[in-house]
Amino acid sequence: MYKINEIFYSIQGEGHNAGCAAVFVRFSGCNLHCPFCDTHHQDGTLMSAEDICKEVAKYPAPMVVLTGGEPSLFADAPLCDALHAIGKTIAMETNGTRPVSVPIDHITCSPKFEFNDAGQAKLRLSRIDELKVVFIGNNDMSLYEGIVAANYYLQPCDTGNQEETKKIVRQTLDYILQHPKWKLSLQLHKILNVR
Repeated sequence: MYKINEIFYSIQGEGHNAGCAAVFVRFSGCNLHCPFCDTHHQDGTLMSAEDICKEVAKYPAPMVVLTGGEPSLFADAPLCDALHAIGKTIAMETNGTRPVSVPIDHITCSPKFEFNDAGQAKLRLSRIDELKVVFIGNNDMSLYEGIVAANYYLQPCDTGNQEETKKIVRQTLDYILQHPKWKLSLQLHKILNVR
């Protein structure tokens, strides 16, 4: 059984697959405690892999995004095999603090080095398709220099304060212009005011 916060259908708003239709399976629970997290970890419904697949199959998108919380705490081979069996491609959004040994098609790692005690957020992934850093304007970007990934994205943090967020967006653009290996990731779902 898996503790599911919610399953919903929308567009992927961030990173490499931004703009693609996807079914989001949001798990409850995380091993980190970031101040900007948008998941209510106490909420959740216990569901079997079969229950999850029945809900996911209601939507036509080929992509399922396992998110959270921290999906690597919960996603296992039976769930991934069941999703693949109904023709879905699986993407996972992880903080990277746990190894991923299940069959995931696309791994987005968003490390949280600066939001947790030293050592707690150490990376333990052997493969990263997309490294996505939430930029707060004064990040120590040297923490990310040695991380090997297929794609690198910098995403300005939405602080909830319009003026502060605008300042962070400007700093993000400046950083990318000076370090062009990084691409801009915007939260399209927030810009478009969709789920």
